[in-house]
Amino acid sequence: MRVLLIGANGYIGRFVADRLLADPAVQLTALGRGDDADVRFDLASGSPGALTRFLDAVHPGVVVNCAGATRGGARELTRHNTVAVATVCEALRRSGCGARLVQIGCSAEYGPSQPGSSTAEDAVPRPGGPYGVSKLAATELVLGSGLDAVVLRVFSPAGPGTPAGSPLGRLAEAMRRAMQSSDGELKLGGLGAQRDFVDVRDVARAVHAASLSAAQGVINIGSGRAVRLRDAAAVLARVAGYGGALHELDGPPGALRTAIGHPRPDPDHAPPVAYPYPDGCGSWQQADVRTARDRLGWRPRIGLEESLADIWMEAACRI
Repeated sequence: MRVLLIGANGYIGRFVADRLLADPAVQLTALGRGDDADVRFDLASGSPGALTRFLDAVHPGVVVNCAGATRGGARELTRHNTVAVATVCEALRRSGCGARLVQIGCSAEYGPSQPGSSTAEDAVPRPGGPYGVSKLAATELVLGSGLDAVVLRVFSPAGPGTPAGSPLGRLAEAMRRAMQSSDGELKLGGLGAQRDFVDVRDVARAVHAASLSAAQGVINIGSGRAVRLRDAAAVLARVAGYGGALHELDGPPGALRTAIGHPRPDPDHAPPVAYPYPDGCGSWQQADVRTARDRLGWRPRIGLEESLADIWMEAACRI
């Protein structure tokens, strides 16, 4: 099976590449903007015609799109998350390769959920920020393309390679600094949110399964369990061997909160405070993962403690 992987150097893409390369039946070609890609191509600025010619030459059976941006303004997010996917869809429609498309979506497309609920694929998306809007627009383009396509809505990925700017990445960095300076207390903010964490290696397994399946539409990829960030912080402290006190700086629900790992601001020189849930997903998200089980035969295998241990191992190497 010939697979074209777009975004192989990204957080999820690296693990998808490893998973696909481990399958002896897969012939993998990586397309991206970096010098180490097999083929250099920028989806946000390249033309569908140029991509079509490449597809006709390589003739993949599956195209996996892990490319995208998580940060930036609305224009940049739209260019990398929406326009880029429009280019992929148009190129696949023009091409004679007939490839199946596996698109990586995200839980930010759903927006906030009712606390205690599990979000299924038929939930009405109400993204709470430009990132979720740009990813939802990409999903709608894929679903309306007429292609053989599936969108995997990944909830909160965790594990090795977790970006330093993510909540768990910031948490690990704050703990590393506290341990390096022998600080007996760690003040953390923004710990009230509850998220569905899924290990990035399990996400890669889901992508592999989706590549081999005939499933179409949207499929949630998560653990099926919401975890409060303050509980994740306690697990990380135990994994790291941090014996200091964890002090939570969260205020009442809905209030502005200090970012994770930042000290309590001086009231006379208070810095700007970020919105408590910058992903636009509110205080709660939990995936209903029955569709992934039924249509892909997929279940998460790696627990959050193992994911956090791997995050900490990478953070500790920076001491």
